[in-house]
Amino acid sequence: MRPEWLWSLVPALILMLLLWRQRGRSGGWSDVIAPELLAHLVGERAGPRSSNFLPLIFVGWIVAVFAATGPSWQKIPQPIHQKQDALVLALDLSYSMKSGDIVPSRLDRARQKLLDLLEQRREGQTGLIAYAGDAHIVTPLTDDTPTIANLLPALHPDMMPVAGSDAVAAVAQAVELLHSAGIRQGKILLVTDGVTDKDRKGIVKALKGTGAHLAIMGVGTATGAPIPLPRGSFLKDKAGTIVMPSLDEENLRGMATASGGRYMRMQIDDSDLDYLLTETTLPDGELTLTLDRTADTWDDQGYWFILVLLPLVLGLFRRGWLLCLLPLLFVTQPQPAHAQSWDNLWLTDDQQGQRALQRGDNEAAAALFENQDWAGTAAYRSGDFKAATGHFSGNNSASGWYNRGNALARSGELDDAISAYEESLALDPDQADARENLELLKQLKDQQEQQEQQQEQDKDQKNEDQEQNQDQQQGDQQQSDQESESESEQDKDEQQQDENQDPQERDSESGNEDQQNNQEQQQSEPQQDEPGEGEQEQQAEATLADPQEQERDQAMEQWLRRVPDDPSGLLREKFRYESRQRQEQGNRKDDEIYW
Repeated sequence: MRPEWLWSLVPALILMLLLWRQRGRSGGWSDVIAPELLAHLVGERAGPRSSNFLPLIFVGWIVAVFAATGPSWQKIPQPIHQKQDALVLALDLSYSMKSGDIVPSRLDRARQKLLDLLEQRREGQTGLIAYAGDAHIVTPLTDDTPTIANLLPALHPDMMPVAGSDAVAAVAQAVELLHSAGIRQGKILLVTDGVTDKDRKGIVKALKGTGAHLAIMGVGTATGAPIPLPRGSFLKDKAGTIVMPSLDEENLRGMATASGGRYMRMQIDDSDLDYLLTETTLPDGELTLTLDRTADTWDDQGYWFILVLLPLVLGLFRRGWLLCLLPLLFVTQPQPAHAQSWDNLWLTDDQQGQRALQRGDNEAAAALFENQDWAGTAAYRSGDFKAATGHFSGNNSASGWYNRGNALARSGELDDAISAYEESLALDPDQADARENLELLKQLKDQQEQQEQQQEQDKDQKNEDQEQNQDQQQGDQQQSDQESESESEQDKDEQQQDENQDPQERDSESGNEDQQNNQEQQQSEPQQDEPGEGEQEQQAEATLADPQEQERDQAMEQWLRRVPDDPSGLLREKFRYESRQRQEQGNRKDDEIYW
């Protein structure tokens, strides 16, 4: 897991080479005293020193390095935690954003800045709101930032149904978007070139008590620039003067201060994003969301090698340490023991159950947990819904009734599950999951009742049909008996009449019959050739139809290629429809300043 630690073997090799070169030297006296006198003057200790500890140091170094690399031979499932960092982008699409005081225009620079921000976001949810005279949701809160990046280039002021710059509506829409997603604390990034004093008070009021943090990014310069129009002219006010909108930083900074947020003018680098979106408070534990899926991670087993390293370190301090290891051979004989006895010394039952639950061993976790809620969760995951119902029955809170309803529903006891969900909603009416599950179970119960009624009706109808068939068969049999009797009598009469006919008439009739048969045979011969002609005609029609079909497909493909791939058309119609609804409800206001 940490292979860079292997580089620390290089100093060990260098050290061992240096010590190996010094192994034959006995000290400083051997260099100045003759060898035949050295033993008499210094003593036997002047001989070469023992260097048996050098291999020990080298082996210990290798073991320590190997443990530091983090060896692993198994994977364990880990829950995935996602940071619940919600950010709503509010982009100003008023006509003043088309000013070119910053190249190429304020809107182009703002869109590029937001694209850079979306590319940096790795966690959390992001939403986009476009506003001019009123505000519209482009995308709700989602973690699919590439989709938002694809829609950003399609946004421009000409697509907005109402001209103006209603920043209050944009902030209110952003707050509503956060609350509809169930997020208490979120951030709103307002990208604009100015607000009025009236909007300043409305924004502070809209943010009061919501828990949302406002960050404002100013776009433009203090000098301003004209607003270009499609025909090459510039936008003018009612007096005929060319409009030169400038960036009102003082008003924007004051609004950010009043709402407890931050303000900064757009910069070339990412320093503005770093300043505006930096957390001002410590992150709360509730801001992380545990996802349903897990990820397998390698389990670091390097700490086991410390047990190998300890005897080697002890050997550096005392002689004869190897003899101390002999009794361990008798102590460490394999004996039958439970693997869990070691865990019982250091972990509680709930902690052992938590580990088993993380490993995916739900049945063992259900048996280990003392906490009934956790035991019910483990039993529910293992598929033992009856046991889960029993564990959850001791919790009479809203969440306990909700979990009990889930277990009852999975076990097929719909009536009891409905009652459990109703109890949960009675304690906590704001539980959306319990309400959805309750409605779903009621629908399933209605479907079951309808199916049972349909089966009973089908069974009755089947019995009636069988009775009618039996009666009809009896009537048909009687009628066939009567017809057979009448036909037999008629055959007898005709036979007597044929016997009374003249033999000459019989010959003439037989001749006529033979002639008629020959004519029919001659007529049937050319008719046998007709199917072959029909097949040829069908093949000819098919060959004629194939080129026509190919031409039709080619024409359709060319026509589809001419259709412009422009998402702004769909957004324009969506904004127009929402604006028309607001106008009918009387919720839309018209600004005096339409740029």
